[in-house]
Amino acid sequence: MATPGNSDIQWCFSQVKGTLDDDVTEADIISCVEFNQDGELLATGDKGGRVVIFQRDAASKASIPRRGEYNVYSTFQSHEPEFDYLKSLEIEEKINKIRWLKRKNPAHFLLSTNDKTIKLWKVSERDRRAEGYNLKEENGTIRDPSSIKSLRVPVLKPMDLMVEASPRRIFANAHTYHINSISVNSDQETYLSADDLRINLWHMEITDQSFNIVDIKPANMEELTEVITASEFHPKINETDYYLGTIRLCDMRQAALCDSHAKMFEEPEDPTNRSFFSEIISSISDVKFSNSGRYMISRDKFLKAFLWMLKNKVYLFNHVKVHEYLRSKLCSLYENDCIFDKFECCWNGTDSAIMTGSYNNFFRMFDRSSRKEVTLEASRDVAKPKTMLKPRKVCSGGKRKKDEISVDCLDFNKKILHTAWHPQENIIAVAATNNLFLFQEKN
Repeated sequence: MATPGNSDIQWCFSQVKGTLDDDVTEADIISCVEFNQDGELLATGDKGGRVVIFQRDAASKASIPRRGEYNVYSTFQSHEPEFDYLKSLEIEEKINKIRWLKRKNPAHFLLSTNDKTIKLWKVSERDRRAEGYNLKEENGTIRDPSSIKSLRVPVLKPMDLMVEASPRRIFANAHTYHINSISVNSDQETYLSADDLRINLWHMEITDQSFNIVDIKPANMEELTEVITASEFHPKINETDYYLGTIRLCDMRQAALCDSHAKMFEEPEDPTNRSFFSEIISSISDVKFSNSGRYMISRDKFLKAFLWMLKNKVYLFNHVKVHEYLRSKLCSLYENDCIFDKFECCWNGTDSAIMTGSYNNFFRMFDRSSRKEVTLEASRDVAKPKTMLKPRKVCSGGKRKKDEISVDCLDFNKKILHTAWHPQENIIAVAATNNLFLFQEKN
């Protein structure tokens, strides 16, 4: 697979889902994006509590060259707004995370969560229906038993394909604070959910109880010095990370209760860059193990992404500056609350490159080996078939070149918080407000 840092690699527009109108409702804003394990399905969640599943178009997959095009497969309302009468709190329907389970039968299963409730959904197809019932007519009305003179054998007849999404389990009432992470274990039987102060371990078949594996809530909340911002299972072994300003790796093979960590790692802070905003921008907003489990990427709240190698000792082997040019804008970003935005990050299928978002609908790619990087933009200007994406550059001061954009001209209302990379091909999904952009490597 080609690497994004190589100047020979070019990305082109494939599709955009959602209207490109300027009038955007809050409920339509995409809040999470996730490919399933083989990349045939792509799920998005939005602030309105809806889950939309896209399926890889068979013709685009079979074409030469292959195209990365997806069609709507299923849409369903995952969560509704609720009200906690005991605490007088409104619970938003916004989907915080979606996680796919590995496919074991013709149906697909996924977990979705809002701030308080996690649901396990089954998505299945039905293209046949039974006809020839004995006790009811074809329209569903009950027949008079006295009129039945003979028995009929019901038969299955073809029908238009119907995709059904049904909730199989509902996991609720286990979190006092807002759920920020869910992650499926490699055994596909358990998963974890994390809020600001606790991480719970669930079994897929048990909805009324969970096992609390991490609890950092102090006896006196005034003594609170750190919170959990993200949590993730290792893809192959039973280890979990939970993240604060530092990153703690817990080995659940040694102890189910993660009250002590096996490893802890963090980048030492540069005293010369210490400021009022240091604590805010240094907290971890997202973390992802690589597909092989050999590496890990963590994205700090704002300026950097860190690449870690997982061996006998975990150590930092690289870090990349995502948008260092914003360091001079921290005051204004604090005033408009943008400094609290949580940017996600993701790996490509071969662990050779990472991707994360930025402002002005920019997103950034970094090559792990060559350490080359590129900035691209998801905009309506490129929303034409096979339009090539041109690298973008931001000028932080001084004389601006022709192909650069000034940092003062960046639109902070347009931001790429959620991205996903196809697990086997160079196809990427980028959520830009209410639009889902799909790009692919030019063949």
